[in-house]
Amino acid sequence: MNMQQALSAFGVTDTTLSRAEKQQLDEQGFLPLPSVLSTAQAEALRTRFQELMREEGEDAGLEVHQEAGTERLANLVDKDPLFEICFTQPQVLAAINHVLQGDFKLSSLNGRASLPGEGHQPLHADWSEGVDPSNYQVCNSLWLLVDFTPENGATRIVPGSHRSRQVPQTALDDPRAAHPDEVLLTGKAGTVVVFNSHLWHGGTVNRSESRRYALHSYFTRRHHPPQTNFQALISESTLSRLSAEARFILDA
Repeated sequence: MNMQQALSAFGVTDTTLSRAEKQQLDEQGFLPLPSVLSTAQAEALRTRFQELMREEGEDAGLEVHQEAGTERLANLVDKDPLFEICFTQPQVLAAINHVLQGDFKLSSLNGRASLPGEGHQPLHADWSEGVDPSNYQVCNSLWLLVDFTPENGATRIVPGSHRSRQVPQTALDDPRAAHPDEVLLTGKAGTVVVFNSHLWHGGTVNRSESRRYALHSYFTRRHHPPQTNFQALISESTLSRLSAEARFILDA
């Protein structure tokens, strides 16, 4: 099994993304993909998120990370076949493949719901240091399970910052403050935003009265240790239902 074989099995070709979409990823560092999920799919994933939070309680998210002011889930690959779309969807895989130049694996599949009045994050990159634009190491996909609006804590990004060769914690006086070039990633439930994880980004305050639900399928180059240790955590029953190509994407 190699990456080309795996991508072909999922229907990814050189034309899955348009030239303009690839250019946006290169120059701006992010690409919204509207209506990847149907309304019914987004609702089903949101409902399962809520069920898992009730089932796991205080242990929710412990496999990777817990965050004050949010509800977090982790290791979703192992928790329901519904989540498999997050690492097999052709447009998303094509975008990840473009950023990471054919060398990638799933590092984690997590859920995050910012609570009313909470959710603000400092601007950050998902890598500890700046990198040359020819050597990106990480790429993320943000799955909107509800509409993202300016009121409910939509993620902010600084377009083009992935090319700066810097990280916010050293480049900015106050990464928690508003950035003059930041924009909000707003969109309808069912949208997926793929973004180069060297792009400066962070959650904003949820000023609505409802939780803001999202999933994150996060990818790294294959030689890096994953954020979630799939080989140790995934059950045999999950592995047995996954295709060889899906297991290749997981490196499991």
